[in-house]
Amino acid sequence: MTNADLSVDSPNLLLSESARTPDQDENEPREECGVFGVWAPGEDVAKLTYYGLYALQHRGQEAAGIAVADGQQVLVFKDLGLVSQVFDEQTLAAMPGHVAVGHCRYSTTGSTTWENAQPIFRTTAVGTGLALGHNGNLVNTAELAARARELGLISNRLPNGAIAATSDSDVMTALLAHAATDKSIEQAAMELLPSLRGAFCLTFMDEHTLYAARDPHGVRPLCLGRLDRGWVVASETAALDIVGASFVREIEPGELLAIDADGVRSLRFANPEPKGCVFEYVYLARPDSTISGRSVHATRVDIGRRLALEHPVDADLVIPVPESGTPAAVGYAQGSGVPYGQGLMKNAYVGRTFIQPSQTIRQLGIRLKLNPLREVIRGKRLIVVDDSIVRGNTQRALIRMLREAGALEIHVRIASPPVKWPCFYGIDFASRAELVANGAGPDGAEDSFDDMVENVRRSIGADSLGYISREGMIAATEQPASRLCSACFDGNYPIPLPTEAAIGKNVLEGILSGKSESELLSDNANASALSRP
Repeated sequence: MTNADLSVDSPNLLLSESARTPDQDENEPREECGVFGVWAPGEDVAKLTYYGLYALQHRGQEAAGIAVADGQQVLVFKDLGLVSQVFDEQTLAAMPGHVAVGHCRYSTTGSTTWENAQPIFRTTAVGTGLALGHNGNLVNTAELAARARELGLISNRLPNGAIAATSDSDVMTALLAHAATDKSIEQAAMELLPSLRGAFCLTFMDEHTLYAARDPHGVRPLCLGRLDRGWVVASETAALDIVGASFVREIEPGELLAIDADGVRSLRFANPEPKGCVFEYVYLARPDSTISGRSVHATRVDIGRRLALEHPVDADLVIPVPESGTPAAVGYAQGSGVPYGQGLMKNAYVGRTFIQPSQTIRQLGIRLKLNPLREVIRGKRLIVVDDSIVRGNTQRALIRMLREAGALEIHVRIASPPVKWPCFYGIDFASRAELVANGAGPDGAEDSFDDMVENVRRSIGADSLGYISREGMIAATEQPASRLCSACFDGNYPIPLPTEAAIGKNVLEGILSGKSESELLSDNANASALSRP
C-alpha cells in the first residue's frame, strides 16, 4: 500500500505526503459530514461502505475513509479527496471483514489535514481497536479537550513527532478508548455520550460490533436499514437505497445502538429533546432522502409553492439555480402559473479539487459552474429561484451574467429565510460579519426586515428579492416548529454555546498549541456569532 494510509490496529497511522487543502467554494453554505456503518457477515462490507459513502458524497468532499474488522483486527484506510479518488478496487479488495464504518468529511472543527480525516482510530489499553466516524459538531470541545489532555490522551504532537489530529471527533474517540480500559465499549459509550454537548451522529466499531449514536436533540439525521444478511446505519435514507437496504426506522435522539451476532440492542443515554436541523430540508440532504417521514424533495417543492404565494411577481419564466434550487423552482412555477424553464446549464464535473486553478481561471468564478442558455433567457423577465443567500457573491455574479445574456428583469426568490447567524452544530457557514443578511446597518444598529431585504437586493443587483418566511418554510417540512432548529435564521440556539474563546473551527488547535484565552478570542473574532459585525 502507499502512504495513503492502510493501517492495522495501530495508534499511529501513516501520514500522507502533504497537508493538501482543496479548493472550496466560499460563497455557499458548506456541508458537514456523512457517516455510514454496516454489520453483515458474508457480505463485502468494504464495498458496501464505499457505495454508501458515494451516496453521501454531497455531505463532505474534503476527505473519505473506511474502517473494517474481521473479528481479529481493525484496518483503516483514509485520505484527503473524494470517495472515488481515495478508494479503488485494489484497496477495497484488501479490506475483508464483517463490520465496517465509513466517513466523508467537511471540516467544522479542525483543519483540512490527513490527520483529521476519519474514521478516527484509537487502541484501548487492553489492545482492542476502536474506529469512529462523526457527523455534527460539539460545542464543549474545549472542556472535553482539557479532560483528555489531563489524562495524557491528546497533544499537539504524536510520540514520533508527527502532527496530531485536532478535531472534536479525535477528542471523543480518545476519551471513549480510555473509558473502555476497564469496561466494554458499550459501557464506555453509555458513560461518555451524556457528557457530549452539541450535534453528533456517530458510527463506531471494534473488532466485532457496530455501534451508532445520535445526540439528544437529533440535530443531524441518522437511520437504520436492514440487509438480507445484516444491518446498515447511514446519515440519509438515500444511502440505504443505494446499497439495497430497506429502511427500518430513524435512530432516536439520545439513543445508542449496538449491532452484533446477537442482533440489535437499543440503549438510552439521554432523554430526547428533538431539534432537527431545518436546513437539511432546504439544502443539505439529498432530495431523494426522507427525514422524519417527510420527503426532502416534496418539502422543497412545497417551499417553492408557498414562496410563490408569499412573493408573486409578473414575469415570463421561472428558472432554478441548479441543482439545489430546482425543486423549489418547480414548486414556484406550479404555484404562480409562470412557466418553468432551464435557463442555466451546470457543469457537473466542477467541484472541489486538489488542483489549484490559476488566477485567470479563478476570475471566471461562477462561469466555471454555470452558463446561461442565451436563447432561452434573452428578452425575458426572469424569476430566479435559489436555496439560500450566504455572502451574496454567487448571486451577484449570476445576476451580472444573466443581464449580459439579455435578461430584461431578474427577480430573485429564495427558498429559505435570510441566513443571519452562523451554525455551530455542523454546517460551516460564514462568520456573522460576512453574512450579507446579518441585519446590521452601517451604524451597527439592527435594520428592519424590509430595510435588510432592500440592502441585500441592492447588493446583489436584482430587480426584486423575496425570501420564504420562516413560518412558510417550517410548514413545508410538516414538522412542528418546536422540534426543529432554525438558529441560522433566528439566532435561537437550542444547545447553549460556550464562551467565545471556547468555540470556533480551530479552537482545539489553539488549545493544543498553548494559546491563552485572549489569543483564542482574537483568533475567533471573525467567526463569533455572539458579537455584532
